[in-house]
Amino acid sequence: MIYADNAATTKMSDAAIDVMLTHIKENYGNPSSLYEFGQKAKEVLEEARTDVARVINAQPEEILFTSGGSEADNQAILSAAELGRKQGKLHIISTAFEHHAVLHTLEKLKKQGFEITLLDVHEDGLIRPSEVEAAINDNTCLVTVMYANNEIGTIQPIKEIGEICHRKKVLFHTDAVQAIGHVPVDVVAENIDMLSASSHKFHGPKGVGFLYARKGIALTNLIEGGAQERGKRAGTENVPGIAAMATALKEICSKMEKNTAHVKALRDRIIKGLEEIPHSILNGDAQKRLPSNINFCFEGIEGESLLLLLDDKGIQASSGSACTSGSLDPSHVLLAIGRVHDVAHGSLRLSLGEDLSETDADYIIKSVREVVEYLRSFSPVWRDLSSGKIKHLL
Repeated sequence: MIYADNAATTKMSDAAIDVMLTHIKENYGNPSSLYEFGQKAKEVLEEARTDVARVINAQPEEILFTSGGSEADNQAILSAAELGRKQGKLHIISTAFEHHAVLHTLEKLKKQGFEITLLDVHEDGLIRPSEVEAAINDNTCLVTVMYANNEIGTIQPIKEIGEICHRKKVLFHTDAVQAIGHVPVDVVAENIDMLSASSHKFHGPKGVGFLYARKGIALTNLIEGGAQERGKRAGTENVPGIAAMATALKEICSKMEKNTAHVKALRDRIIKGLEEIPHSILNGDAQKRLPSNINFCFEGIEGESLLLLLDDKGIQASSGSACTSGSLDPSHVLLAIGRVHDVAHGSLRLSLGEDLSETDADYIIKSVREVVEYLRSFSPVWRDLSSGKIKHLL
């Protein structure tokens, strides 16, 4: 089996599993308890907070543990909106290809009277800082732009956007779920006010994540009922999961340079091979993308059939975000970069892991070529395209 859907979730590292099991078995105290057993759990919790903060150049008190990236996105955006409301500022800027955790939260705020500007995304999958600046007005309270897109992997000019927001005195949030652990992130150098991350994207456990919020930003509670996480997120902390997340994050960041070189080389090898398939196209900029991400559209086929036949060949991949894999609609990300519906339906996302080999990469190339050719062989759409009855779009 070749697992090539790491953007959906990653396998937990052995080190993270060991740490998690240790704390489940031996350190199951409640960190809010005052006796020694509880305070030992508290020490583990705060050590993990320090470790996570150090990775992104934050202060420990700026890290809030959550259930994952979606919760962190929600809390960041709703907090900024509440701060904006108090100042009479009801305008938020984002992009058309954000994760639905962001887009659905913005839809909710729109119903509450906020003006939402979703910037168009260029065909290369990149946002232009100048367009962000042009969209900011005196009523803007927040700009939220994802660090790296979850489907096409393009890495946005976060530092430049952050500089503009700080100059304009507007809060800047980034959904960094796909980026953390895979590219260097520095919240100070990149002018980031709030950042969301999820453990299971970098070999930690599911159900754990964190929100970075710069000191001085008042957060709005999503969950009430206790004083945990400085009173900003009620509920007994998942100490084993949080400790495992910190362990996984430290481990992957310590190997980032080596992993990037290895995975990027295989990524480019596969891209080169798939580009030889007629009437195919790489989605997103070829270089300004995550080292592990490959996203293609193939004209004349359906992505669902492609995935099922690749699965038969032992390759696990996706056609887009795991959060919308049950939807029959084409990817909103691909539509945002200008792919038409018929083309967007024939998409494939490969997100590579550090354990992939050159042999695996070549097998992926061979298998995708075979499956695309097979599907096109009985596709009426492809027959019409080949005969010239309808024009090729790619």
